[in-house]
Amino acid sequence: MPARRRSARTPPEARAGRPTRRSRGYGRDEGPAVASLRPLRARIARIEITPRQFSLVALFALAALTAIVITGAAVRLSGSGLGCPDWPRCYGHVYPPLKTHALIEFSNRIVSGAVGVVVFVAAAAAWRRRPFRRDLMWLALALPLGVAAQAVLGGYTVENKLAPGFVMAHFGLSMLILVAAAALAWRALEREPATAAHDRRTVWAVRALAPLATLVLFAGTVATAAGPHSGGATGQHIKRLTFKGADTLNWAVHVHGAIAFALGIFAVAVWVLLERRQADAQARRALSCLCVLIAVQGVVGAVQFETHLPTELVWVHVSLAALSWLCVMWAIAAIGRPEPRRARKRAQIRASVVAPNS
Repeated sequence: MPARRRSARTPPEARAGRPTRRSRGYGRDEGPAVASLRPLRARIARIEITPRQFSLVALFALAALTAIVITGAAVRLSGSGLGCPDWPRCYGHVYPPLKTHALIEFSNRIVSGAVGVVVFVAAAAAWRRRPFRRDLMWLALALPLGVAAQAVLGGYTVENKLAPGFVMAHFGLSMLILVAAAALAWRALEREPATAAHDRRTVWAVRALAPLATLVLFAGTVATAAGPHSGGATGQHIKRLTFKGADTLNWAVHVHGAIAFALGIFAVAVWVLLERRQADAQARRALSCLCVLIAVQGVVGAVQFETHLPTELVWVHVSLAALSWLCVMWAIAAIGRPEPRRARKRAQIRASVVAPNS
């Protein structure tokens, strides 16, 4: 008995004699407002982003997210962290009063909103990129979600009068967003594939920079939370870290300096390892930039401590910290993945077989 042929493409509505979704538009009760959006939807559907265009968008998003870290540090160091004591309004209004600290804080909120628009455009561009790549879509989607989380956390930070824990979490979340932005910008680049995978020791040596750099950043936020730059204006009482009593700042600065020194030594050792093994040129370049930035950071940190933490030098220190973090991400992305264990064993077996015959 011959099998009955079924048309998988024929919708149930058509087989039942009812109008299909395509024949009746987007719904039987479609109103004029919805119908007027059809040309816009069709126009959006025709938009296609090339890989090069998306790469530029991703780089711009990375630059914008880095800039907001630097401007946020400037707000805190200028004593304008509570320039607007409420959030999202400023003194109960949608616009700030004509006060210096209020204008500085509200201006940074406007810049944050602009950055939010940039990362939203990056996510939309990832959706319209052709050819579509799921990995870029997920990374791009993480940016607006991270910025939204930052806005909420920033509101809680203001509501809690710049409590040290909230300020530290605010900076830490910024560094996590930079990780996603750096990964997006790197993956979006149209690069030639690597000629060969790197050995596992080299790859993991570079990757080990990340946890050590994370410790340096955390220790730096502890030192800042114990220091004189609370983010509040003169006369505003801001809670500071005092777990070591009056010696908390001195203890935090020296611990931060010791971990940073260890990071510098380890970065130089990794740089020597990459040079000896002639690793990827991008990875070597990233390590070179990281070593230079850490050296400059050491000089700036020592000078600012001896000069009693002037605002300008502290701002430079924070800015260099963000750039150093990006260099770590750059090096990790450039070094790539380690060679598979099976491939390494095969190479060792092949070498052991060839050696006796030679």
